[in-house]
Amino acid sequence: MMRRITIFSLFLFLAFASEALANKTEASLAGPESAAVGTEVTITVNISHRGNSAFHYTDWVWVKADGVEIARWDFKPSSRPESEKFSREVKFMVTKSVEITAEGHCSLHGSKAPAVLKISLKESGEVRP
Repeated sequence: MMRRITIFSLFLFLAFASEALANKTEASLAGPESAAVGTEVTITVNISHRGNSAFHYTDWVWVKADGVEIARWDFKPSSRPESEKFSREVKFMVTKSVEITAEGHCSLHGSKAPAVLKISLKESGEVRP
């Protein structure tokens, strides 16, 4: 009887601990809030995910400008991200006010909500929405 209780307790611990020890892939964006028309800006995509093994890792990251994909990185068990926290840079030519979004995905737990960066147009010292 004691053995059954121990095995059941271990099962419960592992079932709930995996959620506590792991998480969904989270993206954040760093870049300018405004730029002049025709300016190439650098956008940094920061990815955070607890877990980076052959079975549990960030398997993809994308970046979109107004809903159109402008960058993507796909990972496999044999070519995982370099660490649990990593960054990638994207160059983007600003032609109008734009909303940049980024999202990453955990191979087991999925994604947190996409990160958003809004870049407004700057003209003659003014910022336009």
